Amino acid sequence: MHELGSFAVSEEEILDFGERYVPLPYHTDKEAAKKSIYGGLIASGWHTAALMMRIYSENYLSKVANLGSPGGDELRWDKPVFAGDKLSVRATVLETRRSESRPDRGIVRTFIEVSNQKREVVMSMKMVNFVRSRNA
Repeated sequence: MHELGSFAVSEEEILDFGERYVPLPYHTDKEAAKKSIYGGLIASGWHTAALMMRIYSENYLSKVANLGSPGGDELRWDKPVFAGDKLSVRATVLETRRSESRPDRGIVRTFIEVSNQKREVVMSMKMVNFVRSRNA
C-alpha cells in the first residue's frame, strides 16, 4: 500500500469546476445546494477524480516507465466531498504481469482509494497502467 499525498478541496474550486464541467445546482449554487439531499455544496465526482489523478500522476506513475492506461474499472463515489474536506489518496497494487502480446511492457492493476479527513472513503476505483519492462 502506498500513501500518495493529500489535498484540500476549496469552495472556489468546487464552484469553478461545477460551472465549467458539471453545471448542476449542488455543484454551482450554494443556496440551492443547501436545499439538496446533500445539505450543501459538493464537489462533482469528476472533480474528485481529477484531483485524485493529479496526486496519482505526481506520486505513483513513473516518469520513466509509464506508457499510459487503457482505463479503469469499478469507479465509485461513496460519499460526497464538501468544501474544506482534506482528501488523501492511497494506492494498493493488485496485480503486475508482463504483457503476452507486447513483452516490452508490463501491466499494473492498482486499487485507489480517496478518503476524507474522517478516514471515510469518498471515492475508489481500479486503474490499469502499461509500464515499460526490462528485457524478458
